[in-house]
Formats: sequence, C-alpha cells, structure tokens
Amino acid sequence: MKTLLLGSAAIAVLGTSVAAGGIERSNQSTSVLYKKGNYVEFGFGEIRPSVSGKGETTGYKYDNVANDFSQKEFRAKIDLNDKLSFGMIMDSPFGADIEYGGSSTTTELGGTKAFADVKSQSFLLKYQINENASVFGGLRRQTASGEITLDGTTYGGTLQVLPPALGSTVVSAGASGYNIELSENVATGYTVGAAYEIPDIALRVALTFNTEINHKMDVSESLPVDVVVPGVGVVASSTITQDGTLDVKIPKSWNLDFQSGVAPGTLVFGSVRWVEHSAFGVYADLLGSELVSLEDTYTYTLGVGHRYSPNLAVMASISHERAGDDEVSPLAPTNGYTGISLGGAYTFDNGFELSGGATWRKVGDAKGYARDAVRANFDGNTVVGAGIKLSYNF
Repeated sequence: MKTLLLGSAAIAVLGTSVAAGGIERSNQSTSVLYKKGNYVEFGFGEIRPSVSGKGETTGYKYDNVANDFSQKEFRAKIDLNDKLSFGMIMDSPFGADIEYGGSSTTTELGGTKAFADVKSQSFLLKYQINENASVFGGLRRQTASGEITLDGTTYGGTLQVLPPALGSTVVSAGASGYNIELSENVATGYTVGAAYEIPDIALRVALTFNTEINHKMDVSESLPVDVVVPGVGVVASSTITQDGTLDVKIPKSWNLDFQSGVAPGTLVFGSVRWVEHSAFGVYADLLGSELVSLEDTYTYTLGVGHRYSPNLAVMASISHERAGDDEVSPLAPTNGYTGISLGGAYTFDNGFELSGGATWRKVGDAKGYARDAVRANFDGNTVVGAGIKLSYNF
C-alpha cells in the first residue's frame, strides 16, 4: 500500500536531529523494518548550524561555535520468509563539533573545543506475529572517539607552581589549555521494540528502546604548567601528561512512532522521543571534575503527507524539543528547538525512489555556564539542513 509508505518516503533523510539537545544527531529510526518487500536506501544530509554567543563579561562575539557537518546513512531490509525479516542500519546517531574563537587570554572561552564522533551499525530481526502485531530486536555495534580542550579566562589561566626547591606549591590553580583525547573504541548494545498495525488504514504504532552503550576508552590528558619564582615570574614551562581509561556512556533512548491514513492518499504521522543525555559525561582525572553536564531531552514531531499520484508524494512536519534549564554546558550551547520540515518523493516505475527535503529550526536561547558562573549568552540562533535519499524496492 503506497499510503503506508508516505510518512517516511519524503523525510527519511531529515530524521537527523540537526539541532537536538545534548550530543544527538539522529532519531535512530527503525522504520526500515516496515518497508514493503526487499528494500535498500542511501541518504546524505548537510547540516549548517548558526549558533553564536556573546561573552558575559567581555562582550566578545563568539561567531558560529557549532561547525557544519554532514550525515551519511544506509538502511536495508530483506524478507527471509513470510514471517521473518532482517534489517541493517548504518548511521551516526551522536556527535559534536564545537569551537570557540577568540584569544585564550582575553576572552572567556577562546580556544575551547569539543569533538565527538559516534557511528553505529545495527543488525535487526523482525518477527511478524500476525497481520497486526510484530516484534523486533538486535545488536548495535558502535564506534566512538572524541577530544575536548578547555581554554579562555574561564579556566583561570595556566596552572602555576613554585619550583621544586620551594616545594612545588601551587600558586594558581588554572586549567587553561587542558586537553583530553579519547581514543576510538568499539562497544555493543541492543535495540528492541514492538509494533501494532491495521494495514487497511495504514495505521502503525511502534515502540523502540535503544540500550545505553558503555565505552571503556583509552584517554590521554595533558595540562600546561608554568614554574614561577616570586619576584621573577615564569622561569620554565612544561606539560603534565597522564594516560588511563575512562568509562563513557552513550545514552539510552525510547522512540514512540505512529502513523495513520486519514483520507485517500493522506497520512498523518508523528513521534515522541526521549534520550537520557544526563548519563553522558567525560571525567577529567587531572582536574578532578566532570567536563560535560547535559539534561535529558524530549522531542515531539507531528506531520502530514499526501500522495498526489502513484509517483509523487509531499510532506510537511513540525517538531519541538522541550527546553530545559537555560544554563547549559558551553560544549553544548543550545536549549531545545522548534522547527519545520518540508519534503517530497518521486517513485519511478522501475522501483527506484528519489526523495529529499529541507528543515529549519529556531534554537532555544541558552547561557553557557562553567565554573559556577555564566560565561556567554546564546540567543537568536538557527539551524538549517537539507538532505537527499535514493532507495530501491526489489
């Protein structure tokens, strides 16, 4: 039934959470399991955040602290028999690329950076119990890496100590220039879910749970240090280094997705998504503190699609992520969003389908909070994204 395919046909490449809270970049959709017959798709999206802020005390303008990024996705589904299907999903569900310009000695956050890269491969089985009910589940293999640098006057300048002859006493407990590299690590989690369908009206309600994935990562920390002599000043500079391991948790999540035909060729669809971002953290052993503090997020989407002909379908949706505390980590300087997406799909007679769309989101205002004080204010920011997808039924 073509109506059944409307909801995802035009928006699959826009499943990317281009301005979501925490470190989220994908909605981790499993809708490919419900494609008709055997199916494969390739998607590409380009996301361009416009996230700028202003220093709380210096007034310095931090332009475009969130860098542009792209998303590549692959999904496939094969019917093994009339009851059992196999699905594979390759995506980048989480990530970050934050960089503050400005001098590290005269601005609050100049030189602060955060980069995270998380890629997942999911291998799923779906069992069709009867015409109305199905269950699914499988493994998620995940690769993660990252790096964080703290800099700017917020972090108190370079650590300063007296020379060994004077006891190596700390003169100024600054942390500017601190860096931690998290080496690439592979870990495994699980996805489970169930769905209820009424095919005659293209109704489907699906609940999906993605488990938390714990990465035990090799890390390298470094912290610049100046040796100072009273009345003389800095007499030597060096770097403290330390290697070790760190447990980093990639958040668990719940997705509730629904769709239903409401008129011939017209489909209403939507979703509710929860992500436990508060479980994510990076602990700096050299500093004795957490570097990132995030809040859990709730995201809501509601849309409508219409098929004008056997070949052409269009859609529109609105989405909203509930804002939390306006004091956020400078490494994730957004606070919820409200957005709109538009898309379309053209199905060729040979089984290929080309779809694409664009999304615009107004990012919630936020205050970059670090070391017990607001360091920068972010307001009036937006994110735009566009994507394209090629799929094939066989």
